[in-house]
Amino acid sequence: MKLKMLAVALLATINLYAININEKPKEVSISGENGSLVKDGGEWNSKMLQGKVYVIFYVDPDKKDVNEEFVQALKAKDYRKRGDYGSIAIVNMAATWKPDFAINILLKAKQKEFPETIYVKDKKKVLVKEWGLKDDASDILIFSKNGTLLFYKAGKMSSKDTQKAFDIIEANL
Repeated sequence: MKLKMLAVALLATINLYAININEKPKEVSISGENGSLVKDGGEWNSKMLQGKVYVIFYVDPDKKDVNEEFVQALKAKDYRKRGDYGSIAIVNMAATWKPDFAINILLKAKQKEFPETIYVKDKKKVLVKEWGLKDDASDILIFSKNGTLLFYKAGKMSSKDTQKAFDIIEANL
């Protein structure tokens, strides 16, 4: 009996921190020793997920190519020209063996190449801990203009996932 109650309590606790489709996730910020915006070293806060349809890529640097097919298809759609669309790339720097200085160099180059994308360094797995995102993976999240989570996929996107993501983005622009 005690074991059952412990299992139920554990599952309930885990669910408190998990993100859920059609809900706004818990407010989270990444700053200071936890990480920062690549552009200026400032704070990233999930309150920023307002006013646009945002696609967030939360990626382990060792898994950066897992969803490259989806990334290229998304670029080809060029949603920025069609409306209120934004993209955020948050790098789970604690998930890799690669040194921070090397990742920082790459991220600064990416930020320069793609200035409209918001690049964020997560040094302490903040979104893994606070939102329950999958660690050591390639996570893709889509948020509505009011910050509600519309889509979440951990791991490789299938063609079905890709079509669903595009349908969600287009319906919410």
